[in-house]
Amino acid sequence: MAASQPLYERIEKQLRRRLTTADDGDPFPSEPQLAEEFGVSRMTVRAALAGLERDGMLERVPGRGSFVRKGAAARPVGILLSFHDQARAAGKTPRSRVLEATVRDAEPPEIAALYQVSDPAASGLASVTAPRPAPPRVLAITRVRLFDDTPIALEHATFPATPTLSTLLTADLETGSLHHALRRLGLNPTLGSSILTARTAGDDARELGVAPTTPMLVETRSIVDQHGDPLEYTVSSYVADRYALKVDFAVQAG
Repeated sequence: MAASQPLYERIEKQLRRRLTTADDGDPFPSEPQLAEEFGVSRMTVRAALAGLERDGMLERVPGRGSFVRKGAAARPVGILLSFHDQARAAGKTPRSRVLEATVRDAEPPEIAALYQVSDPAASGLASVTAPRPAPPRVLAITRVRLFDDTPIALEHATFPATPTLSTLLTADLETGSLHHALRRLGLNPTLGSSILTARTAGDDARELGVAPTTPMLVETRSIVDQHGDPLEYTVSSYVADRYALKVDFAVQAG
């Protein structure tokens, strides 16, 4: 006779069925609540929840509780699709929490991407006796991007600080789309290139509601407008189990 299935596995199966009808971001009962519901110890409940967490179906956030997690949203890499439009396509409400919207001095990567010039001192072109030129200015917008109420990414977007683009600071940055605002200004994002890296959440953990050790997918993106002029330089850090990039490729014959 086959051994009976462990109690925690039977509870896990019931919880998996419950999760199929839940929505992403829904709160999930705590360990004490589930222990009381099933009449078992918290250790048994913890063992049942471990498999759900491992499979990305449940996320436990210290100090906040447990939340339902559906599959990560996936964006085709070869398509320039705004976060706002992607959320709508997934049936989610796009929202943002603005952390910064200002004009400041550009940093070296922004100068290279938006003004297409390198650091004169680094290139050896600047005179050692001439004063160092002031860096150009950029329009900097930092937002936490959300699907419904779930934080998905921390986005640092910069644009050339022109009179036209400065009107972005008065745009709706909480519920509106920056790319839609750019099009209303007559600037159409057309082509872009991205570099993908990875890191842990670190200091961004609090804003995203995750642990500091949470894996992050980082996309560093440069976009030009319809005239081929630099328009946007953005670094977006996505919570890895809430977002994905879909890659289609051809296999080269060897």
